[in-house]
Amino acid sequence: MSTSLRLHAFLPLSRANGPGTRAVIWAQGCSLGCPGCFNPQTHALSGGEVILVEEVFQRVARLGPAIEGITLSGGEPFQQREAMAELLARIRCETNLSVLVFSGYTWQEVSALPQARGLLASVDVLVAGRYVAAERVARGLRGSGNKTVHLLTPRYSLADLQAVPEAEVFVGPNGEVSASGIGPLRLG
Repeated sequence: MSTSLRLHAFLPLSRANGPGTRAVIWAQGCSLGCPGCFNPQTHALSGGEVILVEEVFQRVARLGPAIEGITLSGGEPFQQREAMAELLARIRCETNLSVLVFSGYTWQEVSALPQARGLLASVDVLVAGRYVAAERVARGLRGSGNKTVHLLTPRYSLADLQAVPEAEVFVGPNGEVSASGIGPLRLG
């Protein structure tokens, strides 16, 4: 039986949210409330779309060789640990995709979470820590200088993370313009 996930958004192809072309999954809900967060629309615990983990997995699986990995962001992905653990275990067991996670929790907080060992066993790169606007860097997948990068497998190096573009712009079929990445452009 598949668990439900509260999803803010799904971007099937991105080059500014981790190495290579990736699917990006933004979780909906975050109680950390970092001042200056550039995803405040993901904070409400009641927003977004409730979707089965199975459906999210199938969206990713349908992309096949078009992507090399997935990126989890938010909101706070680890505030939906049960659903994320199910999704990450399926990604790890049933695909060759890499996994990168952005979390507002520090490394110590993530390590102390229930299910931490299982969650982290399915992650290649964890970018951890609250966003601190006064320490903004927006490079190497770190939004602020206090964030720590944890290479949990040998799949990527710090140089791979430094090579990721800071931002990307998309124009939708109806002409809507959106931006993504660690240093997204301010549009409008």
